[in-house]
Amino acid sequence: MEPTPLFLQGVYPFEGLGLEQPFPLAELSYSVPSDRLAQPIYFRGGNSSDELIYCVLMRDGKPMRYFPIGAKSGIHVPLAVVEDLIGDTYLSVFLAAPKGTAGLLVLDIGLMELGA
Repeated sequence: MEPTPLFLQGVYPFEGLGLEQPFPLAELSYSVPSDRLAQPIYFRGGNSSDELIYCVLMRDGKPMRYFPIGAKSGIHVPLAVVEDLIGDTYLSVFLAAPKGTAGLLVLDIGLMELGA
């Protein structure tokens, strides 16, 4: 099977509940097909607010990686060949921001799906 690129991306409005209370971005999830592997390739994020926020990649309901994004800033983190996500792994994206902080999150997460 040929490798298949996948992307979790978009622009999402948010209002923070507190840095200690990440909440799910419901539209941003991915389930690895049972007969495949997937690899995160990169994480890009932008934050329009005046405060530090962070995204958490959750693997099967547990934190996998934390990505802090500075106030009115962006980040790019290469992740190629860091780790494999085996078949049936569920990946979701959570966001945390200081309570009452509002803004937009611009997000682009690249994944590569591979034959098992």
